[in-house]
Amino acid sequence: MTMGKNWIVWLGGAAMIAATATDTVAVIGRNLGAPLLGSIEIVQAAVLISGTAALVLATLGDSHARVKLVTRRLGPRAKPVSRWLAGLASLAVFTALAWGSIWLAADLWHGAERSELLGIPWRALRLLANAGLVACAAISLVALFRPKAR
Repeated sequence: MTMGKNWIVWLGGAAMIAATATDTVAVIGRNLGAPLLGSIEIVQAAVLISGTAALVLATLGDSHARVKLVTRRLGPRAKPVSRWLAGLASLAVFTALAWGSIWLAADLWHGAERSELLGIPWRALRLLANAGLVACAAISLVALFRPKAR
């Protein structure tokens, strides 16, 4: 793993540990009659951070899930074409998701959205999610034109 990816792993891992710890404390608290108010909001924010980090890392590593039922049967000339088409589809999906998410964030930007109990600013989390989607689209675009090892 390169040093550039290392901080993304730590960020996503810390967020997942925070989500797990928060939910664990919340479950124990509910059973002891002392619920942790706002635990769902904390878990939602942590999962968004962790999920965004995982999406970026999977895109960087070209390690998204694949079904190879059809592509294994393709000939040597068709395999690179199918890989390129899959990359193009990934680029289209990430671009569409980023576009829609940015549009939604722009529409709600002046709404001062916050979570109900803890007041977590959704604007900051939308920015993070949008940055992750834009990064995935950019990585997919670069990967489309990067020469593949044979």
